[in-house]
Amino acid sequence: MSEIEELQRRINAALDRIGRGLEAGAGAAADPAELAEVKQALADEKLANEQLEERVKTLRDKRNALEEELEALREQNAQALSRLDGELQSLRRANQQLRDNNVALREANAAGVGEAHLINKSMMAELESLRANRAADRAETSAILSELTAVLEAAETPDTPKSEDA
Repeated sequence: MSEIEELQRRINAALDRIGRGLEAGAGAAADPAELAEVKQALADEKLANEQLEERVKTLRDKRNALEEELEALREQNAQALSRLDGELQSLRRANQQLRDNNVALREANAAGVGEAHLINKSMMAELESLRANRAADRAETSAILSELTAVLEAAETPDTPKSEDA
């Protein structure tokens, strides 16, 4: 990018010199062939300058589009990680409840008191733990799939050749 700006600066300086030369030569009798040659050179430099400005604009637009795409991917990844974290927290809570219920069930059985509501509560906690585990696995798989999709899409789109930047 700095190379383009340097070329643009040089072209502008050349255009200024040509313009000053034309103004200085306008007062004196100038050779028509030389004057036509200088005008052609000025037109060529203006065209080159316009092409460089268009190229800079194209490169800036491309960079802005890539930055927007990157920001969208960051947002998607943040949402996937947030979902995964929520599912893992739910799994931890369900597993803790399962452990608490199993301790209470063991204590009741050790005391010789087999309470049906403790068995039911333990089974419900175990089911909730299995559901939370499945949801956490699903969220983790979704996050991995999202990342793999982004990597594959990046691999499918070829990078711009380095010679274009020169």
